[in-house]
Amino acid sequence: MNPDLSALRGLHLPTGGGSLLQGEIIAAIALGFAAALILGAVRLLLARRRATVRRAALRELSLAGSLEPQARLTAQAGLLRRVVRTLAGDEAATTRGTAWAGTLDRTFSTDFFSRGAGQVLVDGLYRRPGVIDPAAIDAELARLFSRIKG
Repeated sequence: MNPDLSALRGLHLPTGGGSLLQGEIIAAIALGFAAALILGAVRLLLARRRATVRRAALRELSLAGSLEPQARLTAQAGLLRRVVRTLAGDEAATTRGTAWAGTLDRTFSTDFFSRGAGQVLVDGLYRRPGVIDPAAIDAELARLFSRIKG
């Protein structure tokens, strides 16, 4: 029972099938490359937005430095509300009292507002003016604002 191999055709490649498979591979590579470009562009835009927030916050903080101490604190408190609204959303910026101090501490990864001199920015604006070191508060806010990143 030996089959006669002379009746078989010779080996040959399929016609047209290879180019279709190569087209799918090229399309997948191009799609992956386009997705990587889009992701990179989105990350770059977000980083620029954060850097813009940082620059604007530092600029407004320096402008507030020329005000009288009580007006400076009021301007800094308003600036903190705007920065938190930009970074964490409207709901985070509407909290009050100790919840506001906690929001500030979480947003800036510090305890300056709940335990440090920043308490005056949380609940000290409506109290009698006490002993406040505006330069120390300015320096700490500048440090915290300069750490804003994307």
